[in-house]
Amino acid sequence: MKKKLFFLTLIVALIAAGLILQSGEERATAAKKVYEGTLYVAGMGGHFAVADVVIDPSDTEQPIKVKNLDKIDIGTAKTHPTHDPRIDKNNRSIMFWSTYKYDPNGNLHVGKTDLKTGKVIKDVALPRPDRAKKVVANYCGSGQSDKYYMPVSMSDEGYIDVFDKETLELKHRIWVSELGYKPGTYTFAHGTNTPDGKYFLLTLNLTPTGWTKWTGNTQLILLDMKALEQGKAKKVAEATITGMAGKTITFRQYFTNNGKYLLQSGADRGYLIDVKTLKVLDEIAPLPGENHDIIPTPDDKYGIMTLRQKIKHKGKEIVDGTLLLYDIEARKTIGKPTSVCYPCHKYFGKKAVLCGIEANWK
Repeated sequence: MKKKLFFLTLIVALIAAGLILQSGEERATAAKKVYEGTLYVAGMGGHFAVADVVIDPSDTEQPIKVKNLDKIDIGTAKTHPTHDPRIDKNNRSIMFWSTYKYDPNGNLHVGKTDLKTGKVIKDVALPRPDRAKKVVANYCGSGQSDKYYMPVSMSDEGYIDVFDKETLELKHRIWVSELGYKPGTYTFAHGTNTPDGKYFLLTLNLTPTGWTKWTGNTQLILLDMKALEQGKAKKVAEATITGMAGKTITFRQYFTNNGKYLLQSGADRGYLIDVKTLKVLDEIAPLPGENHDIIPTPDDKYGIMTLRQKIKHKGKEIVDGTLLLYDIEARKTIGKPTSVCYPCHKYFGKKAVLCGIEANWK
């Protein structure tokens, strides 16, 4: 009886001290945050790589591991090369997308896919706008509001399109020139929405002496979302970030979920930017490949970078698509990149040209 009373008293004391509120396994999990989810990575082959991943930041060798790798087709490399995945904020089972190049019939495509079945729900063909003279690159970045999907064209001149999410009817087209930037003075427009949906960030690589004459500098332009939904360009704030001429080219980006930071890709580097001031807090460099997007983990502690990385295949150099983990708090990358393309592409010996990334987390 005394022994039972002793152990009961001990257990009560330990609970009061907070020492056995969790099992050993639960305590280990609490001490070591591990992320699981499905990543959707855009590819020029007319598909998205679908990677079920486990991310363990405490693994300093290989923090990102792929449990299963599949793909979702939206077309072929000739008809639907894509850079742009955008999961619907209102329905995580639907992903919007747009195409990077014109198909053989001279059309771009905007569509949406059911992530549960992998089937295309709707595909809309769009002819080339007369004002877009240089169209080597087209839709890449994109944003959204509750009712609208907004892909951005990298053409010259560039533009933001506003599509009704339900019907995929094109409601508005806002040209970059409406913001005071002449065609040829910038190259490759991108953009996305802020997490609260109040603003849309447009980014332009500044090339004042001509198209693709990279200065390494990028203009960040914050636009009012309500005005954009009505087909109007209303500038709220503006700033410039700098890089290396001929090396730094900005592409896609994400805001952290708390709206505190902007994670901006930049080819030879990535940027961590303070949203309130639009000042650069960290330049993520050097990198083992060319950075095209950075998405945050759900708790905003880490960013996952997409890289186009050169590797050897049967003695020849080809391009692979990889993911690299970035620690936002420590401001450093962790471990080695993980491939999400080569496991399939190695059978064909073809390069893998990835770009944008999206995620559904567990």
